[in-house]
Amino acid sequence: MTDALTLRSLNKRFGKHHALADLSFTVPAGSICGLIGPNGAGKTTTMSIIAGFLSPDSGSIDLLGLGPFDPVKHAGKVGILPQDAELPTASTPRQLLAAWGRLQGITRSTLNPAIERVLGEVLLGDRADARIATLSHGMRRRVTVASALLGEPAFVLLDEPTSGLDPAQAHHLRDVLAGLRGKTTVLISSHNLAELESLCDRVVVIDHGRCVREGAMSAVTGADREVTITLADPLPAGLTGSVVLRLTADDPRSLAEATSAKLTELLALGARIHEVRTGSSLEARVLADTKGSKP
Repeated sequence: MTDALTLRSLNKRFGKHHALADLSFTVPAGSICGLIGPNGAGKTTTMSIIAGFLSPDSGSIDLLGLGPFDPVKHAGKVGILPQDAELPTASTPRQLLAAWGRLQGITRSTLNPAIERVLGEVLLGDRADARIATLSHGMRRRVTVASALLGEPAFVLLDEPTSGLDPAQAHHLRDVLAGLRGKTTVLISSHNLAELESLCDRVVVIDHGRCVREGAMSAVTGADREVTITLADPLPAGLTGSVVLRLTADDPRSLAEATSAKLTELLALGARIHEVRTGSSLEARVLADTKGSKP
């Protein structure tokens, strides 16, 4: 299996509102994929359909080669973090994870070690037996992240996973998720584009319920074929403040070779180099794809 998730021509309406309109995309197995789009683009509807919370009006879904989400077929194989997940405040993180683990079919002999591992990953080992009511918002969020990662699922859906986390906690969680690359397929919906650009190797951009771009992060941002060289003042005669180098499909050089040649040329002209950046930011690409779309 090369693709962990395949969506084909998904449609979903809520009354007169067409939330999804022939939405199609794939997520390769073992990748970390960002699902991006403006408010109202259909991200939450898409995540809910993949997770089995909603049914599409038409179209097909194949999750882990087992068809659409099925609580029996996919038990223990799929982890889910909804955007707004409320927790029973009288329980403890350990109690909640134990209950969820049993529902997923995790064996009794492996459940306790799995709970300890995942609580350690989200830095809550010392609060495992504290009542949820005593935990901060950020700690509660980390409990829900732990529930999505429990049992080493093959596919993980995360909706705004770092929401409510302080910078250090968010940084740590990104490291945890990066460690899943190649082992677990992760689909992350988030408005934090800088975070997704640093973490994801693939991206899907949707707008008005349709996929407007999908592909490897390097291809979407142009990091594999485009370099911007910013020059420092004072500028030599005939040069502007920046030089954009774009490789064509038939250029036999690598991007590194082309960049080296251009830098050598600029230095020979007396230019001083301020910055070299590959590609454009993910934010710039998404804004161009969605044209600053509003719902």
